Amino acid sequence: MADINGFEYKRVPVAEGVSLNVAVGGSGSPIVLLHGFPQTHLMWRHVAGDLAADHTVIVPDLRGYGDSDKPDGAGADYSKRTMAADIVALARALGHERFALAGHDRGALVAFRAGLDHPDTITHLAILDVLPTLDMWDVMHGTTAAVGFHLYLMAQPPGLPEQLIAGAPDAFFGHFLDLWANDPAAIPADVRAAYLDACRAAIPSIVADYRASATIDVDHDTVDRDAGNRLRMPVTVLQQDWGAALGYDAVALWRAWASDLDHGTVTCGHFMAEEDPAQIAKALRALVAR
Repeated sequence: MADINGFEYKRVPVAEGVSLNVAVGGSGSPIVLLHGFPQTHLMWRHVAGDLAADHTVIVPDLRGYGDSDKPDGAGADYSKRTMAADIVALARALGHERFALAGHDRGALVAFRAGLDHPDTITHLAILDVLPTLDMWDVMHGTTAAVGFHLYLMAQPPGLPEQLIAGAPDAFFGHFLDLWANDPAAIPADVRAAYLDACRAAIPSIVADYRASATIDVDHDTVDRDAGNRLRMPVTVLQQDWGAALGYDAVALWRAWASDLDHGTVTCGHFMAEEDPAQIAKALRALVAR
């Protein structure tokens, strides 16, 4: 798999039987960057290099993705609570008790859970192009929900989703790389091939990650919402204008979870860290300055 230029690579144990592949570069206050689907840590290659000028930048593959370990998906293996605990353990193993955290897509759901579960550890939180799990399910209805067909497919019990995806993995994962990018050139052929290779080798764990967001993650988020728990750190959310497309008020949904909120919409596609890395790096620098 391709690497981020100038970054050192390590395998770091974070839980029993689970080690994460991580790239580390730069120096200064720490910031951890979490990738989304159907990608690996490599999606941060431009932003990580930029931030490394004045930050220690930590860029892991999430459990179940890339070159990180892939537990079998039983129980809470892929709950966002478990995956968030991985990231806190990773940072601690690298010498950082507190850090800023940014996540895109699936990684943003892990980051959201880390912010709720570890408020004294996460100093600043950036969320790229997702809604919290509960809100995501609430806004998906009618024919507009077809855009999220993969959410429903991978929410099914073990067996069928894995078999269907394994029948044509490059077509399945490539569909999202093609559909969600406004600028296809932002994901060049070698990077696209690296993503497809990684996903092809991780079908059961990727499905397990998504399945958790229709089961245990909903339970965890419901408990927090019912208890009135909120994100206590400064939060930046950048999204495409999904609210206009699906008929909801994105700012209001996020304001219910975060009082210190800076919410913005972008004109690039879903893969914003690759399509407009300068904007994302600028937003992350502004966040950690708050």
